[in-house]
Amino acid sequence: MSAETAGRPAAVSARGWGWRHAGRAVPAVHGLDLEIQAGERVLLLGASGAGKSTLLHALAGVLGDDDDGADESGSLLLDGAAPRGQRGRAGLMQQDPETQVILSRLGDDAAFGAENLAVPRPEIWRRVHEALEDVGLAGFPLDHPTSALSGGQKQRLALAGILAMRPGLVLLDEPTANLDPAGVLEVRDAVGRSLDKTGATLIVVEHRVAVWKDLVDRIVVLQPGAAPSGAQQPAVLLDGPPDQVLAQAGRMLAAAGVWVPGQVPDTRARRNAGTGQLLLAAEDLSVSRERPRRRGQRIPPVQAGISAEVRAGQALTVTGPNGAGKSTFALTLAGLLAPAGGKVVAAEALAAGAGPDPFRWKAKHLISRIGTVFQEPEHQFVTGRVLDELMVGPRQLGRGGQVVDELLQRLRLDHLAEANPYTLSGGEKRRLSVATVLAAHPRVLVLDEPTFGQDACTWAELASFLAELLDAGTAVVSVTHDEEFSALLGGAALRLGSARLQAGAA
Repeated sequence: MSAETAGRPAAVSARGWGWRHAGRAVPAVHGLDLEIQAGERVLLLGASGAGKSTLLHALAGVLGDDDDGADESGSLLLDGAAPRGQRGRAGLMQQDPETQVILSRLGDDAAFGAENLAVPRPEIWRRVHEALEDVGLAGFPLDHPTSALSGGQKQRLALAGILAMRPGLVLLDEPTANLDPAGVLEVRDAVGRSLDKTGATLIVVEHRVAVWKDLVDRIVVLQPGAAPSGAQQPAVLLDGPPDQVLAQAGRMLAAAGVWVPGQVPDTRARRNAGTGQLLLAAEDLSVSRERPRRRGQRIPPVQAGISAEVRAGQALTVTGPNGAGKSTFALTLAGLLAPAGGKVVAAEALAAGAGPDPFRWKAKHLISRIGTVFQEPEHQFVTGRVLDELMVGPRQLGRGGQVVDELLQRLRLDHLAEANPYTLSGGEKRRLSVATVLAAHPRVLVLDEPTFGQDACTWAELASFLAELLDAGTAVVSVTHDEEFSALLGGAALRLGSARLQAGAA
């Protein structure tokens, strides 16, 4: 980025632009015609898989870095030139904040982008302090380890690094998906303050319209690169002022998977299940991801004194602010982390001879009893093909893959069976990560932010599917900020309070 363009709002121009990922028959985006003036603020909507993230990656100049064999058509320009030639002109916050945490200390990570743009050192740290304040991380010391941040806190840190760069184009991909309700408003307001200061152009991808509607000038709705029949169609479905688009096409948008304010997707209702058989229990449980480095060293837990029960056919929803240790608790309950104190006890109905401590179970015992969906979907992928990914669990258990076809169809992944999991959209990756666990038929499901990145249609399908599993006797434990999802599944609730700052909440 040159000195002449630094800090200036950027303009975007797309003329018949399209992109097909390597190994895909259908383009992610096709025939995109779009003009965004310098300083405009655009909310980019569309069904899961409509190519929203693909467009943002292209504008950031990073599309194609690991996609050999991809095809591009038409033109996509940033200030009249190809985005790849002006990296730093746009700042991209990706769906998965894990991919953007680079350095081991919070302050250094927030300063990384500005340092690479050769911003003078005193100005860098002024911007870093301001950005950390804006996103709600000012309470952490600059040398706080980034590995000790929760997913939501990493999301805030990624945004802080972008704000400190002062790019001409701010690109945000689901920036509030892993945040608690207070954090959602905090981050949105931080973005608004930054844009007011710099005048930068904004393109934000978010399924839930209500959060961003009053901050943007336009809503642009994309549709998938091909119709169900396989015919290609123009990329832009709707484009206009927010209130006008919502008033004229609210029902159509809802049918296309957009979260229209005031409308909750229809789902198949489930019966009111009674209290089922006890499967798992947390007894006076303390949790932490840190372990003593020397004998006698005491590390304070993220949370202590947790008691909870997991019962067949019943949901348990785990809520609380970012950094409260929700994910750490879920991993401990699932047998993937050792308790820092207290214990997790598997009832005989679940243990079936494997022993009462899930952390000591062998992998073959764990996979068929407790299935875990991580907060970051890519952490679960071990193959290069969606179909192979779904077959991993059944093969390990020596079972057939009869359930795989049903999972592909129910979770709207059947057209992606041959695709590389890493080329899927964020919402598709999340559904695949859920499907890989379901393929092994575990009796307990532990899901970390299961509805992350879902449009209204795929949200309804996923929620309905999980409700059916509850009716069939599966226990579902969900770490979530999604109030509609929690209300649909019902069951018990466990709220964790704010964790200690030094505890390394995750």
